[in-house]
Amino acid sequence: MTDWVRKIGAWLAVMALAVPAAPYLSAQDATQVTSTPQGGFTLKVNNDLVLTNVVARDAKTGELVKGLTKSDFTVFENGKQQSIDTFDFESVDMATPLNEATVSGLAAGPTINAGSKAVVVAKPADLRNHRLIVMFFDLTSMQPEDLNRSVDAAQAFLKSKMQPADLVALVSLGDTLNVDQDFTADKNALINEVGAYNGTESQGFQAGATANTNQVEDTTGYTPDESEYNDVNTDRELFALRAVSQSLSKIDEKKSLLYFSGGISRDGIENQASLRAAINAAVRANLAIYSVDTRGLQAIGPLGDASTGSLRGNGAYNGSALTNNMNTNFASQEVMATLSSDTGGKAFFDSNDFAPAFAQVQRDTSAYYAVGFHSTNPARDGKYRKLTFKINKPGIKLEFRPGYYAPADFQHSGKEDREQELNDELASDLPATDIAVYLDAMHFRLDENRYFMPVSLLVPGSQIPFVKGGDKDKATLDIIGEVIDEVKRPIGRVRETVKLNLDPTLNARQKNIQYTTSFNLPPGKYELKFVVRENQTGRMGSFEADVTLPDMKKAPLKMSSIVLSAMREPSKKTGKEVDPLVRNGQEYVPDIAHVFRQDQHMYLLYEVYDPTRQKADTLPKGAKPGINLLSSLELIQGSTKVYETPLVQAKAINVENRDAVAVEMDVPLAGLKPGAYLCQLNVIDDAGGSFAFPRFAVLVRDAAPAAAPAQPQSSAGGGAQ
Repeated sequence: MTDWVRKIGAWLAVMALAVPAAPYLSAQDATQVTSTPQGGFTLKVNNDLVLTNVVARDAKTGELVKGLTKSDFTVFENGKQQSIDTFDFESVDMATPLNEATVSGLAAGPTINAGSKAVVVAKPADLRNHRLIVMFFDLTSMQPEDLNRSVDAAQAFLKSKMQPADLVALVSLGDTLNVDQDFTADKNALINEVGAYNGTESQGFQAGATANTNQVEDTTGYTPDESEYNDVNTDRELFALRAVSQSLSKIDEKKSLLYFSGGISRDGIENQASLRAAINAAVRANLAIYSVDTRGLQAIGPLGDASTGSLRGNGAYNGSALTNNMNTNFASQEVMATLSSDTGGKAFFDSNDFAPAFAQVQRDTSAYYAVGFHSTNPARDGKYRKLTFKINKPGIKLEFRPGYYAPADFQHSGKEDREQELNDELASDLPATDIAVYLDAMHFRLDENRYFMPVSLLVPGSQIPFVKGGDKDKATLDIIGEVIDEVKRPIGRVRETVKLNLDPTLNARQKNIQYTTSFNLPPGKYELKFVVRENQTGRMGSFEADVTLPDMKKAPLKMSSIVLSAMREPSKKTGKEVDPLVRNGQEYVPDIAHVFRQDQHMYLLYEVYDPTRQKADTLPKGAKPGINLLSSLELIQGSTKVYETPLVQAKAINVENRDAVAVEMDVPLAGLKPGAYLCQLNVIDDAGGSFAFPRFAVLVRDAAPAAAPAQPQSSAGGGAQ
């Protein structure tokens, strides 16, 4: 893993939407955003159906009660009676046999690797009255002996207890989340695939190979403590459970998930947003989670097990060590218990016999009433709502899920939920397109094995709902980004909340907002993804790009990216910070769109590395060897060259610590007609006989009506300074 700079420089640029304009503002001038409703009427319709499965049993014998009707039930939400809109009874006794059927349900999820071994695809209607069971093996949390126990129990169930109405799917979490077998009634296929988890069948996972699946080598010198590792690992496990739930949401029938795990640890309220998101996704998918602690019955001693180092002090003798070990074990089971209780399932702890878990799943899904209603509470506040079902016949006991989380809009989301939403979008394969986002990345060499890579994001001001705050236009943007290397490891990350506090005279809604950050990376190929969210309505946009930082060792002419800018502003960076975008105290703000006005200047900045030194025998007697780097810029329209800058010559290195020549050009645009131009930059290393002629397009617009016309000039100012 490489070192990286989270944020070397950042600024906000306000530019004209179609035409870049001059004013640029610092993030230090911004404040919090509030809401201003737009004019007109909005009709909101709540189509969220709350679907709950109810099992009716005889209060004395525990036998299932059949033949009940919709009028026999009454449902209450937070004590208020609701009108039942849908009602159905399903029983495995009425299941239509499916000939080795497989339904494409799990593998359809975009966040799950589809390794499904399908036989015959079944229609969703054919699943009625069937028992749908997902066996989820969390390989990242289980020791080899735990894995063997869970595999043996699963195979025993499949061989002797699986019924004709059962359809079973297999999911595993190792390095990735995989669907190893989609829903099928083929016992042999399931038995073989389960055996692959511990190497007893097929060519699956090797026993014990999962102990360090979440560890990534880190050479930065930073070592997370145990609590931080647990938080990351727990989020990953909960995200996997939510992904499975979302993949099953299109199947209306009740589904059961047997979650085999060696425990999930968390600290205090950490992972609360991930836990609630996983539970909510399961409830909405009509999925009950049955947690199975594969560690089985444990003998917890004050000295711990063989994985624990020797204790010091009196803890082993005064009871504190034993209490600590018991609390740790309880904490690792608490998340699993919550997942089960809140989704209508059951947790199975402290037993080496896992058969009761399979029996409970079959018992709970043999026959049930599916009751649906539309809540009379339209608030999308994300709060927990308690459910109560009553029956008008005596002697009947009802079993049902105790409640659910209401849908939440952005305004009612908490801080943790909002942060989780950003991270989820960053991890999603599907781009967010609610607001437009544009991105450009450049590179400058710091040394032979390191690059400075500035990244600029641009969001049209028309996409941001600015609100009035005193005499300012205000808005808040959340920005999150990630750099991923060729082996899919995240090696750089940015998380920033930017508060805008702009003067209304800038007409921010008609301009663009630009944000720039930077990374410090070695040569190689990378994937960039950034997500931007405006915090008034919660709309998001994302941008992904592939970036290559070249290895210049064998290049005849070593050049950086070419930065185009409409303005330079005084830099606030200290002299200790290495930032190639800063020259002589002025910071170049990259222009992503390459769109300029006639009343502006087009500034260019680029660097040439390791220029060839002149040979002594070619120089006048007594002259010291130097360099001879020549540059000029041509503007071409159609097939005609309409403008060329005077030749800029550099005879000495001006970036000593990086053996580089920084070349600056100032091109006034007042003498150019509006239109599109093709620009060709001519760079010649005269001493080395190497050259480059990069090309890029620019667009010149009419001058702003209120702007004073710039004085025409016929030459490019500046040069290699």
